[in-house]
Amino acid sequence: MSDYEFVNVGTSGGIATVTLNRPPLNVMHNPMMAEFNAALESLVADTDLAAIVIRAGGKAFSAGVDVGDHAVDNVADMIHVFHGIFRKLAAADALTIAAVQGAALGGGCELACFCDIVLASDRAKFGQPEVQVGVFPPVAACVLPPQIGIKKAIEMNAIGMIVDAKEAHRIGLVNQVYAADEFECKVEEYLGKIRKLSRPVVRLAKRATTSVTKNQVMAHLDEAEKLYLDELMKLSDAHEGIAAFIEKREPQWKHA
Repeated sequence: MSDYEFVNVGTSGGIATVTLNRPPLNVMHNPMMAEFNAALESLVADTDLAAIVIRAGGKAFSAGVDVGDHAVDNVADMIHVFHGIFRKLAAADALTIAAVQGAALGGGCELACFCDIVLASDRAKFGQPEVQVGVFPPVAACVLPPQIGIKKAIEMNAIGMIVDAKEAHRIGLVNQVYAADEFECKVEEYLGKIRKLSRPVVRLAKRATTSVTKNQVMAHLDEAEKLYLDELMKLSDAHEGIAAFIEKREPQWKHA
C-alpha cells in the first residue's frame, strides 16, 4: 500500500482503493486534494484496473471542502485542485465506485455522485448544503440533473435538501444500500463480482456506456465553473455566508 498523509492507496486483484484519511469528517483541504489528484493520476493511467474504489475512514465519508478554502483569496486555487479530481475521474476507463459509509455532504456528495457506482450504508446521507453558506455546488449542478431529474436536483442544489440512503436509492443517486453492520462485507461481495470479469471488457463497456453523458457533463462543468468564479464570487452574499460560517454566526444576507 502506498500512503500519502491524507489519502491511502492500495491495489489488489485489478481493483484500486483510495481511502480518505482525514477523520473524523474527512473535510478536504487543498493539501489533501492535491494528494488525491496525484493518486488518481497514476491510477487512471493504469490500464490493468477494472475499478477504482473511493472509501473513507472515520465517521463521515466526507463533509466536503474546507469552507476556509472558499474565501476570495483561495477560491480559484481551490476550484482548480478540487475540480482536477473530477476531470481525472472522468478520464478513467476503470469503473469508479464510491463506498459511502456515513455522511456525504457538499464536496463529499459531489465526489460520491460523480462516481459510476455508489454503494451506501443505510446510515449514509447525501446533501449539497452549500447554499446555506452563500455558494452553490458546480459539480453537483452538472451531474445531478441527469442522474435524479431536474426537480430533485433543484431541491438538493438550490435549497440544500439532504436525503437519507433509502431516498437516495429511490431517486437514483445510489445503486445499492446495505445494512451498516454488513456494509464492509457487502461491498467486498460486490467487488468480488467485478473481479470475476475481464478487466479490458469492463473498461470498454464503461467507455461505451458513458461516452455521450461524459462529454455533456464536462462541458457543463466548464460553464458552471465560470459562473461560480465570475459571477457568484462577485456577490457580497457569497463572502458573507462564508464569513458567517467561519465566525459561527447567522449570515446577514444583503441579497446582492
